[in-house]
Amino acid sequence: MTSKAQPVGSRRDRPERDAGRGQELRSLEARYRISSLIGKTEDPKSALSHILGELVGVFRASSGSIALLSPDTGKLEIEVQQGLPLEDGDDLGLRLGQGITGWVAFHGRSLLVPDVRSDARYVRVRPQVMCEMAVPMLETTRVVEEASQIFGVINLDSDQVGAFTDQDLLLLEQCAAEATAVMQRLWRLKQLRGKARQLEVLIESGQALVPKLEEHELIETVVRDARRVTEARACAIYLTDTASQTVRLAAWSDPEGTKSRLAEGAVGHAVEDCAIAASIHTRKVVEFANIHTPDFLDLPDIPKDPQLRSMLVTPMVLDGEVLGAIAVFTDRVHRFNNDEKRFCAALASIALVALQNARLYARVFQSEDSLRKNEQLTTLGLLAAEIAHEIRNPLTVIKLLFGYLGLDFPEGDPRRTDVRVIREKLDQLEAIVTRVLTFAKAPSSLHSRWSVAEVIEDTIVLIRLKLAQGKIQLRFAPPARPLQIDAHKGQIQQVLLNLLINSTQAMPGGGMITILTTQVERDGAACVAIDVADTGGGIPEALRERIFDSFLSGRPDGTGLGLAIAKRIMRSHHGDILLQTSGPSGTTIRIVLPLAR
Repeated sequence: MTSKAQPVGSRRDRPERDAGRGQELRSLEARYRISSLIGKTEDPKSALSHILGELVGVFRASSGSIALLSPDTGKLEIEVQQGLPLEDGDDLGLRLGQGITGWVAFHGRSLLVPDVRSDARYVRVRPQVMCEMAVPMLETTRVVEEASQIFGVINLDSDQVGAFTDQDLLLLEQCAAEATAVMQRLWRLKQLRGKARQLEVLIESGQALVPKLEEHELIETVVRDARRVTEARACAIYLTDTASQTVRLAAWSDPEGTKSRLAEGAVGHAVEDCAIAASIHTRKVVEFANIHTPDFLDLPDIPKDPQLRSMLVTPMVLDGEVLGAIAVFTDRVHRFNNDEKRFCAALASIALVALQNARLYARVFQSEDSLRKNEQLTTLGLLAAEIAHEIRNPLTVIKLLFGYLGLDFPEGDPRRTDVRVIREKLDQLEAIVTRVLTFAKAPSSLHSRWSVAEVIEDTIVLIRLKLAQGKIQLRFAPPARPLQIDAHKGQIQQVLLNLLINSTQAMPGGGMITILTTQVERDGAACVAIDVADTGGGIPEALRERIFDSFLSGRPDGTGLGLAIAKRIMRSHHGDILLQTSGPSGTTIRIVLPLAR
């Protein structure tokens, strides 16, 4: 039996080949364990620590690190390390091209340095390091928007000269490719979770902001939500005054809760003197990389907080007009990514709609208050007219009887002067009564043709807040065909408001008000009947016959003038107001007005 002779050189190379195969096998196992991290962790930094630990073990390195390219500083910053004498606060950021790590990142190529003492590029961190190899982490798809093609570098060090070989460098490149794919998936997952969180906050903010009617409370909620999602140092809202071209700090949120000191009592500053002027003038998002510089020290809209660094300003624009801006501040130099900018823009839009809603409600409240004041003045005028009307009849009798007395005293008799003065004062009283009655009467020029549905709907708008506060629902179905009246719209609205307010006061625990319109005939003329029905407790039976009398009220705080004046208004319009029904299940009052011919 013969055997084939083995070349001597082959026997000598076998341990080397076996060692290479063993290293390749260990590398393959490491790549498998790296790829399995996807199902084990969702934290990118934890994954990087596991990856570095695997690589240090496989290549028997003395130390190692993974540095990522920071979008904020543009430097390579060590994210995780093993075996290096670095503390958490140490700043070892390398510029592109600086050191072996920076060279690899700048050129996008791997590098093996058998003896770092002979390489001038080496930046010494640990004195014992003799050999180093570094490979770039190249992204395969554009997941991280801020990163360039290279977003990191893996470094492995050894305390022995020539400890790493070209084969080790090739295997490390393969491991780096697997690690890069894993990190991209984890970053993508983190990005999607961040977007989902932002979307949840936007939905929650929208739901929370819409019911808020107080402007200050609303903007406080906005800055609080913005700071929570962006994880910023602080957040602020500035509101502009277009008339005076000024801007003031309206809301502020930071961890120390200094909002009251900064926002409350904040004075306005000229827009041109402020940092947010660029955003207001361009109506675009503006970013400031570092506001902790001399250029920003004297700007009045920058809070005097030494921890503030970067600033993102998002304008709040409505129909071409800038109402204000949302500003986000970080405590480190930071480059805001597109997701953060889009979130702030979306939050600004929601805040803008809610702010306009609150301001519109404030205007409605002001209009309602003004209407109530006008109603009081009208009530006073009608009350004066009613009193004047009651005075005129006995005054006329007094004047006639005084004339019939035929008092004629001779010249020089003091009583002759008294008679003249009495006659003049009676004439003066009659003139005053006539002027009051003339003034109280609505001029015919104020009567116009109105749609019944329009008058009712406009009145409902004025009282909708009171209805919502009282948990009262209102149903109104416009008539099938348009019905028009010739009337003083304000006075008809006053009557309707009086009835609606009476109904709300009759239902302190909430209820339902129904308004129905029907066409009826009254004394042969076509009229519209407007029924206002509520589900209150009804009018006491003892008062039902006299509810339209002056100074009759069923409430302790009532004046008893509302329905009496409503009666006078309706009669001045050749209409009437009637109590249809009243009982424990509710009250229905009918307004009747002649239709326009």
